[in-house]
Amino acid sequence: MRKLLYVCAALVLTLGASKVHAADVTGSWKGQMSTPDGGTITLGYTFKQDGAKLTGSSQGPQGDTIEISDGKVDGNKISFKISFNGMTMSSEGTLSESGDEIKLSTKSDGGDFPGMEVTLKRDK
Repeated sequence: MRKLLYVCAALVLTLGASKVHAADVTGSWKGQMSTPDGGTITLGYTFKQDGAKLTGSSQGPQGDTIEISDGKVDGNKISFKISFNGMTMSSEGTLSESGDEIKLSTKSDGGDFPGMEVTLKRDK
C-alpha cells in the first residue's frame, strides 16, 4: 500500500512538472485582425520566453519591427506592451492547451484606439 502511494505521488509530481513546461511561447506567431472597415491586418510576433520573462518583437502590416516591453508569462497567460507613434498598446493573451494558439486582446493605454481580439497561430 505504501509503495502504491509513492508511485501515485511521483506520477502527480511528474504530470504537474510537464504542465509547467507546456506553457512555452518561444517562437514565431501569426494572426489576422479585423479592422473596423471590414478589412484584415496580418500581424506577426516573435517571442522569446525565459521563465516568467517575455521578450520579442511585433511585425506590423507595413513590415516594420517593434520591440515588445514589459513582457510577462504566468502559467498559460502572457502580457506585453508595444509603443509606436506616441501610443502604447497593451496586450494580454491565453495560450491554448495544445500550445499552438494564443487568444490575444489588445487595447490602447490612452483609450484612443478600440480594443481588438486576434487569434495567433504558432508558425511551424
